[in-house]
Amino acid sequence: MNTAVAQTVSLTVNHRAIQVEKGASLLSACLDAGIFIPHLCRMETDTPETAPASCRLCLVEIEGISGPVTSCTVAVSEGMVVRTDTPEIKDLQIQALKFLLSVHKVDCRHCPANKACALQDIAAFLGVGLSCKPYDKLVKDNPVDPSHPVFDYYPNRCVHCGICIRTCAQVNSVPLLTFAGRGIEMKMGYFDPGPDTCTCCLECKKCIENCPTGALAKKNP
Repeated sequence: MNTAVAQTVSLTVNHRAIQVEKGASLLSACLDAGIFIPHLCRMETDTPETAPASCRLCLVEIEGISGPVTSCTVAVSEGMVVRTDTPEIKDLQIQALKFLLSVHKVDCRHCPANKACALQDIAAFLGVGLSCKPYDKLVKDNPVDPSHPVFDYYPNRCVHCGICIRTCAQVNSVPLLTFAGRGIEMKMGYFDPGPDTCTCCLECKKCIENCPTGALAKKNP
């Protein structure tokens, strides 16, 4: 019986040599090696070809490439030399976080994701608070949407990472969630839930479990 052996490549990240599986994304390679890079929209099943790179947080510098790149969309290669911790990269990550916070209502005390929130973790890693400065606060007082039978949607907590939508697409042959609107007006939406949808969502709840910021909250029984 032939057993396939995964090919590996060697690269250097922050002056540290690591070996990773060929074809992996640089973001996954770093995270697996214990090198944290801020990120919000990553899913375990992402590849460099399918990663959406929507949060713009996972920027790195790669020797031989001009300018910062999103590490989730780059496949590792032999001899690659990477820096994730330069002052320039950290500043760009802080600006990306601040922009996300400009459309995010910070109310950690009343959020179910408190102390298990990706935004809190990223802010702590970057050494900044959960303020949106220097950007103007763009968040509007969008009311909670209770129309789904399984969860309530809090638009002011949503960071438009798309994880709920992509999770739904993986679980169901026909995705039940989508984005509606554009820019800062964009919200997560769903088709009118019928009996079949309700049954499916009651059994699943993966979108709620995978939401990184508590924008989807399971209804109280």
